Amino acid sequence: MSDEEVKYPVKYGELIVLGCNGSLPGGDMARRKSRVSLCRRTKANGVKASTVHAAYTPQAAMAVSSKEQHSISYVTSHAQTVVVEYTCDSSTDMFQIGRSTENAIDFVVTDTVPGLHAPPEGEVGQSTISRFACRITCQRSPPHTTHVYAAAFDSSRNIFLGEKAAKWRTRDGQMDGLTTNGVLVMHPGQDFGQGCRPGTWREVSVCGNMFTLRQTRSAQQRGNMANTESNVLVDGSLIDLCGATLLWRTAEGLSRTPTVKHLEALRQELNAGRPQCPVGFNTLAFPSLRRKDILDDKQPWAYLQCGHVHGYHAWGGRRNPQVVAEGQERECPMCRTWGSYVPLWLGCEAAFYVDAGTPSHAFVPCGHVCSEKTASYWRRVLMPHGTYPFQAACPFCFQPLGGDSGIIRLIFQSPLD
Repeated sequence: MSDEEVKYPVKYGELIVLGCNGSLPGGDMARRKSRVSLCRRTKANGVKASTVHAAYTPQAAMAVSSKEQHSISYVTSHAQTVVVEYTCDSSTDMFQIGRSTENAIDFVVTDTVPGLHAPPEGEVGQSTISRFACRITCQRSPPHTTHVYAAAFDSSRNIFLGEKAAKWRTRDGQMDGLTTNGVLVMHPGQDFGQGCRPGTWREVSVCGNMFTLRQTRSAQQRGNMANTESNVLVDGSLIDLCGATLLWRTAEGLSRTPTVKHLEALRQELNAGRPQCPVGFNTLAFPSLRRKDILDDKQPWAYLQCGHVHGYHAWGGRRNPQVVAEGQERECPMCRTWGSYVPLWLGCEAAFYVDAGTPSHAFVPCGHVCSEKTASYWRRVLMPHGTYPFQAACPFCFQPLGGDSGIIRLIFQSPLD
C-alpha cells in the first residue's frame, strides 16, 4: 500500500441510518452512529465458502469451536447439522452490522423510533433487529463491487441457523438460509439522482441469493428465487434489518451529492429572501443546522394542508385557541383551509438528497423540508416498518407520511417593502 493510500484510504462508500437527521437522537458515539464510512482495510479480512461437512464430524466440530476459523452451522433436524467452513479471501474486505456491541460488529445499529426520538428511559422493548444482522463485502480493487449477505459472524466467527430458521440445500449441493426476521434489500430503478425511481423489495439470503418476500416477515417458507436480481449494492440501495433501515451511498455517488456546506448555503439563501409571516409581518428564518431540533422565535411554521408558511401564533385552533399542540388542526388565516400546523425543519442529512435544489417542499406530517425532487422520490418509497405493513416515511425522521400525497409545496410570503 502506498503512502498516499495510507494517508487517504480508499473509501468504498457510506451506510446511513434512515430516520436520523444527521446524528442519532442520543448523539453519535464509537461504533454506534447515524452513518459510517467503509474504507479499505490495512489487511483484507474477507472470507469465502470452502469445505462442506454434511454431518457434524470431528472436523466440523473443530471448525465451529476454532476462533480462527469462520463457519456457518445449519441445523437441518434435531439430529443433523451441516457445517460450512469459510476460508480467507484476500481480494475482499468484510464489514459486519448488527445490534450486538461485540467487537465482531463494525456498525452497531439499534431500533429507529419514528420522530427523531430516543426510546423513553426504562422503556426499551425487545428489539426485532438481529444481534448479528448482516455483512457486507467490498472488492479491494476497482470497481470495488459491494455485496450484502444476511447474518454476520459472531465473536467466535460462527453463524448459527437453528432448526426453526428457513434453510435448504441448493442445486450444487451447498447450503443456504434466511435469518429469523430477514434482511430486505431494495435497489433504485436507476442511478440515485434526480430521475430515480424506487425498485422492488427483495430478501437476501445468508449466501447472497435474492428472493421474493415471505408471506410474513418471519415465516419459515422462503419466497421464490429472484434470478434476475443481485445482492450487489448500488448507489441508493436500501437495506432493512427489521427495526432499522440503512441507505448505501457509493463514494462516487456521494461526490455528486450536495454537502452539508451546500445545504447551509441553501439555508442562508432562503433566509436572505426575508420570508415574512403574512399575519404578523415578522421576518422568519430557519435555524442553523447545528440547532436543527431547537425551536426559535423566528421559526417558520406551516399549515400542511395548504402549504402557507407563517410565524408561530397561538390562536386559530378548533378546540382551545389558547393551547396549540403541534400538529393540531388549525385554520389557515390566508385561505381558511383546516389542517395540521407544525414547525418547519430543514433536512440536514445530505446523503438523502437526490439533487441540490432549493428547499421548497415539506413532508407531512413532520414538517421536514427539502428539495422538490428529493421529497417526490422518498414519498414513493414504501418502507418496511418492522413487522408492520410497508408505508412511505420521511427519510429524516422515519415518521410515516400522511395527507393526500405525503408532501406539500410550501408557500412563502416575501417582504412587502
